[in-house]
Amino acid sequence: MSDEEQTPARTGPQPEEIRFFGTTWVDHSGPYALRRAGLAAGALAAAAAACFVLRFAYEGLQIADVGGVVNVLVVIMFAVCSAIAFVRTWEGFLRRPADPAREESLRSLKAIGFIGSLLAYFARCFVEAPGEKLRRTEYETAVAQYEKRRAARTGNPTARKKPKRK
Repeated sequence: MSDEEQTPARTGPQPEEIRFFGTTWVDHSGPYALRRAGLAAGALAAAAAACFVLRFAYEGLQIADVGGVVNVLVVIMFAVCSAIAFVRTWEGFLRRPADPAREESLRSLKAIGFIGSLLAYFARCFVEAPGEKLRRTEYETAVAQYEKRRAARTGNPTARKKPKRK
């Protein structure tokens, strides 16, 4: 028996998949909590490794003896970019971007501040699967609209009373 024969065809809106979670966020089935914990640990480990790599880059600047001003500017640049990346990533979990073109233009800034994005992912895993609240709201709205449309079409249309003409 194939998978298609075992599971009945679902009608109506389908939940959007979340990276690493699929659609298990809908009912928190399977190893959902374990995935959240694993992703939080992985994001924190990746952020720590990234800080370690950035430390080597900073030491390279010191060895090159480029000057104190350049060293300070590099540290400030990474701090500001990480803060912006954290905020943008966190907001991306809560709502869709109003201007996708602007988000696209900030992509390089978020790439420079990748540590902030990793920390936002780490922190969000303690609350929910990153992006779950946004997708749950959209999914529940779509299901409610589908049910409303479906309820309006139920019944035999020929059995309805015809409106009286005046």
